[in-house]
Amino acid sequence: MINSDDLRFFHAIATHKTLASTARALDISPSSVTQRLQGIETRLGVKLIQRPSRIVSLTDEGSLVFARAEKVIAELNELQQIIDNRQQQVAGKLRVLAPLGFGNEYVAPILAQYAQMHPHLEAELTLSDVPNWSLKHLWDVIIYIGELRDSSLHCIKLAANQRFVCASPSYLSKQGEPETPEALKQHTCIALRENDEDVTLWRFSREGVETPVRIRPRLSSNEGNVVKKWALAGCGIIMRSEWDVSPQINSGTLVRILTDFHLPDADIVALSAEEAGNRPPRAEQFIQLLKTSLALRPWKEGC
Repeated sequence: MINSDDLRFFHAIATHKTLASTARALDISPSSVTQRLQGIETRLGVKLIQRPSRIVSLTDEGSLVFARAEKVIAELNELQQIIDNRQQQVAGKLRVLAPLGFGNEYVAPILAQYAQMHPHLEAELTLSDVPNWSLKHLWDVIIYIGELRDSSLHCIKLAANQRFVCASPSYLSKQGEPETPEALKQHTCIALRENDEDVTLWRFSREGVETPVRIRPRLSSNEGNVVKKWALAGCGIIMRSEWDVSPQINSGTLVRILTDFHLPDADIVALSAEEAGNRPPRAEQFIQLLKTSLALRPWKEGC
């Protein structure tokens, strides 16, 4: 069998008057042209040019191969052009995985905007607070918040994000405000189960001294919005990301407590199996749009 390189080679012969001029065009020796031509003819089992002749004259079979070669080469060139263009434009299918609450509030609108910007893009958004890391390579971009345990993915920071402990004014007026992390053991706490984290261990620190506290939640849920609603209803104290509770803190419906203490940050990041430079444009440009959109932390508006 012959391949595309053989077709390109024979096409060069058929478009030159002599084998010597073909050799000059290809910058190889005349004997190399003759040997390769003979090899192609042997594999095909037919003669492609008339012999003996100083001028290239195609046989019937040679004319047939030349005509087909022109078509194949044109199609290969067109395919290469399509691939080259695709490498420069946002096209194809973009698969995004994001946390449920944050994905609803921020990722979904940004992804919709991105799809409108690029009409050749197909976008798929999956929301989950318990990502299956064994399937991580199914996603072009994974939005993640919290302690990152899988270091095999490339991490791009999108926005800083603190964790706050807070409660409603009604709860604090009835139960009082805890002044130390240890005092939380005498309060009603609410836990959010996410990312397989140890959600009952709240790790406080102040001036370099760590004060971990093991809470005993009376209420817990795997849905952040449920946890926040319970806190707003006066059911107890929650630990939540600033992106989620900043609007309520700004409005006064939730109150930050233990503000002298710091909790581990939970930066918002994008994860990708490919490093920068190897990501397809549809993934790279979406990550850049996320960085631009989230860099100013829109949840802090009104602070």
